[in-house]
Amino acid sequence: MKTWMPVIAALLLAACKPAAEPVDAAAPAEPAAPAANAAPEPIAQTHGGAAAPTPAAAGEADDHTEVNQRIGQMLGDAARFETAILAFQQAVAQKDAATVAAMIDFPFKTTVGGKPATVRDAPEFIAQYGRIVTPEMADVIVRQRYSELFVNYKGVMFGSGEAWLNGMCVDKACNSFNVRVVALQPTR
Repeated sequence: MKTWMPVIAALLLAACKPAAEPVDAAAPAEPAAPAANAAPEPIAQTHGGAAAPTPAAAGEADDHTEVNQRIGQMLGDAARFETAILAFQQAVAQKDAATVAAMIDFPFKTTVGGKPATVRDAPEFIAQYGRIVTPEMADVIVRQRYSELFVNYKGVMFGSGEAWLNGMCVDKACNSFNVRVVALQPTR
């Protein structure tokens, strides 16, 4: 099953525009490729049976090892993803719209007030933050246990698809990437 994934990722990468193309999954230790700026499809079922995983109890460790192994195998630099994931959760918990905006790949397709919308830049995102990152979505993102993140070629998924992060190429050859928020979408 894994042998065809690099071929599909390479085909998707070839169809992408260089400025916004995700990282090539066919290359070792590089992030995978959803279509340029396309939000991943929400996944109907949740992981572990709960709509939003409960946070680790005080003092309970949330082991990142298994998820980081999957990230490393499918997307690339797990340490870079881990740093971005934790920073994203902290920014959402603190309602820090500017930090979340700095993590987004613009223009950004999302839902505002229940309607599809394209957010052009960080100032527009910050102005719409409360309508995009709803309290329900923020709760899912903040409560997501790292050990229960879902990882595939489209990136790292929170909850049932409320948020996705993935690597976005910095250069045309995709020798470098930044981890960006590629989707924020209500699933209910």
